[in-house]
Amino acid sequence: MRSVLLTHSYFYKLDAKQWRFKQPYPPLGTLLAASILKQMGFSIDLQDACLKDNPKSIIEKIKLTKPHYVVIYDDGFNYLTKMCLSVMRDAAFKMIHAAKEVKSIVIVCSSDSSDHCEDYLGAGADYIVRGEGEETLKELIETIETNKNIGTVLGVTYGTKGDLHTNPSRPVIKDLDQLPLPAWELVDMEAYKNIWIKHHGYFSLNVATTRGCPFKCNWCAKPIYGNRYNSRSAEHVLGEIEYLINTFHPTHFWMCDDIFGLKPGWVEKFGQLVKQKKLSFKYKIQSRVDLLLESEVVNHLASSGAETVWVGAESGSQKILDAMDKGTTVDQIHTSTRLLKKHNIKVGFFLQFGYLGEQLEDIDKTIQMVLQLMPDEIGISVSYPLPGTGFYEKVKATMDEKQNWKDSDDLDMMFQGAYSSSFYKVLHRYVHSRYRSQRGLDRIKLMFKKPVLAYADIRKIASMMYHIPLSLLQFYQLKKHSANSLSVNREIN
Repeated sequence: MRSVLLTHSYFYKLDAKQWRFKQPYPPLGTLLAASILKQMGFSIDLQDACLKDNPKSIIEKIKLTKPHYVVIYDDGFNYLTKMCLSVMRDAAFKMIHAAKEVKSIVIVCSSDSSDHCEDYLGAGADYIVRGEGEETLKELIETIETNKNIGTVLGVTYGTKGDLHTNPSRPVIKDLDQLPLPAWELVDMEAYKNIWIKHHGYFSLNVATTRGCPFKCNWCAKPIYGNRYNSRSAEHVLGEIEYLINTFHPTHFWMCDDIFGLKPGWVEKFGQLVKQKKLSFKYKIQSRVDLLLESEVVNHLASSGAETVWVGAESGSQKILDAMDKGTTVDQIHTSTRLLKKHNIKVGFFLQFGYLGEQLEDIDKTIQMVLQLMPDEIGISVSYPLPGTGFYEKVKATMDEKQNWKDSDDLDMMFQGAYSSSFYKVLHRYVHSRYRSQRGLDRIKLMFKKPVLAYADIRKIASMMYHIPLSLLQFYQLKKHSANSLSVNREIN
């Protein structure tokens, strides 16, 4: 068999915000592609970009080894790759150029290449694999190896600007248990483990239990895995987790599904198997508030090891949630948050500002919701128009030349919103300051019930003393960047 150099285009160190968190995960989708290629008989040279400084060492490897195939296969399970950051695109283009210099056949599978096929083909790529890639990659290489007609391979785009061929899309895989486990053995696991232990005191790995999302949020990342929801069996998932624990010794997992445990009875079965196998680990998931309204469901999560649940709260304004086609209510955010906390599960809020129609009063409602519910963590962004979404179609006429963030800390508005990019960047910092100030105040109130302070408590109080005056400054900066006063005066008093 001919040689294959397999890599991807997400470099944590080129995304300063994410690298500061020091929570790197191996490229799960890339490792699945590696398993597919190994089953085909290829000897794989995996060049994992995650912990590298830049593409330089991968480019040197390409030039040295001159592989027959260079496959740039991004991790579709990581939301960071779906954002199509321009710094990662530049890295991909550099690797493509190097591969073509040594006459390699270049295959690219990523959200960004699917959205911008002509750009990647123009940079030198030979084939773009669109959407879910395992079966397409396998058939594409088999077709190339046997000199058959590429036009019959579903899910592939190829050719040049004047002669572009886009084959029909491939149906998504329904039986996920048929897929092999990711080729975890190809990863430098100690490098990941050392970073986690040094900065967090534990080691976390990523596992995908499902693909797809049946909900219709009109701004969400285009459905790589379709609007269907397909799930691995609980037995299959626990088999992988047991292997990872026994081999690499993580104590924590990130279940990187868009929606975890949607299938009726799945979480209960999962918990039963965890107990039966006598496994002990913690995990974090992403879910929806309307799926977390029943105590029984939340109890199954808690008993199976769920430590943190991130929910797409998005906004404290029902008007904005409805405009997003979110399908959830502000009341459900309140109910689910309180229920999760009751079961000692940490809550994370994804918040989104700048959606079409959002005004100061809507922003104020979101801030008030955060301060009332005080989730354990918050992640703040501004509305980001991704090709293939309904939201993108609504705003594309007002977008300028910049259509992708450079990195995940960019936060530029890429369409004509209610306020400027400067306003939203200050708002991002302001909400964090108000949140941290409230967290310190809450700890001071708790002192009357629990006078003994832990180190984390001291940090919260110290952070409050810094962020209260900072929030005052940020508030006046917001006034400067907006045409009207931000209606949150009562928060600062």
